[in-house]
Amino acid sequence: MRFASKMDGLQSGIFLELENARKELAAQGREVINLSVGTPDFAPAQHVMDALRAAAADPENYKYSLADKPELTEAVIGWYRRRYGVALEKGEVLSVFGSQEGLAHIPLCICDPGDTVLVPDPGYPIFSIGPFLSGASLYTMPLLAENGYLADFESIPAAVADKAKLMIVSYPNNPVTAAADYAFYERLVFFAKKHDIIVVHDNAYSELVMDAEPGMSFLAVPGAKDVGIEFNSLSKSHNLTGCRISFAVGNRDVIDKFRVLKSQIDYGMFLPLQYAAIAALNGPQDIVEQNRVNYRLRRDALCRGLRGIGWNVPDAPATMFVWAKLPDNYGKSFPFAMELLEKAGVLCVPGESFGRLGEGYVRFALVMGVPVIERAVANIEKSGMIQA
Repeated sequence: MRFASKMDGLQSGIFLELENARKELAAQGREVINLSVGTPDFAPAQHVMDALRAAAADPENYKYSLADKPELTEAVIGWYRRRYGVALEKGEVLSVFGSQEGLAHIPLCICDPGDTVLVPDPGYPIFSIGPFLSGASLYTMPLLAENGYLADFESIPAAVADKAKLMIVSYPNNPVTAAADYAFYERLVFFAKKHDIIVVHDNAYSELVMDAEPGMSFLAVPGAKDVGIEFNSLSKSHNLTGCRISFAVGNRDVIDKFRVLKSQIDYGMFLPLQYAAIAALNGPQDIVEQNRVNYRLRRDALCRGLRGIGWNVPDAPATMFVWAKLPDNYGKSFPFAMELLEKAGVLCVPGESFGRLGEGYVRFALVMGVPVIERAVANIEKSGMIQA
């Protein structure tokens, strides 16, 4: 058998590898505190589940949807206006099956083989995999602690910037947990216009800024819609991860091209999910603040707990993750993560999974309650891996 050469550049996802390691340890009868995959353990709002249940009871809703219901488009427009102060029009909104699906496919609309795409390092894997699958050439933008993990546009050579066709940006950022301010997005829009670059901004975690003002939309900056689009998701904000409900919004030309592509590869979002999304966007938003409060409590339990045992882990400013530099006596993230699993029964993600500059770090997901996180900290202390 012969396969596409691009498959040589792909490996099984790190989460599958970690899950296999977890199962092996669990088979020995040992407890594993799984802080790897960022799947919320909180329930969706009751009114959203009721809307989904009612729609799923109607046999008519099992047919192809073919397109977004007008009510869904209006719900997204209304939510963006209320939440971000951003005015969207009907042709500037398109549903996708989760931001990951959108990020995987959007480069196909923009990039020809050999085109240059600017991607963050560290960065969530799909930021690079999507452009790679389109045949693009990747140029990595270093996200460094000394810069607050913000992309430094001035450090990108002019020749690279002029050649670049697409830039992937994401704040609040997974995995490094940094949030960006208005001034950063102004610089982003200026840079993109200067070099004629299309911006794709992943905004999955704007509702999970912990201690500062609520996260913003890239599109709130004047001129942003001239240069790009934004993905927004109900997965983490409304605890609907498995439903895969996200939206691409922004530049009409980009959305139009994306709509044409999607018309060739899918038949629209399952109608009961559209009704659930409408209920989530139009209904009470109490769950968003509840999530933020609960993730903040978990973050404090983990970060303060680890600092208390001698591991200097700063408080994550945003997202549902914690980005931790390895203790001084360790150098490589994957061996450290495996040792942490074996000795402490705590599962995290090695930073190398997020790019070359992720080496030397691990990522924890705040997907367990405070008592379990406190037990994880105690187990790490008992393991003897942290040398004060």
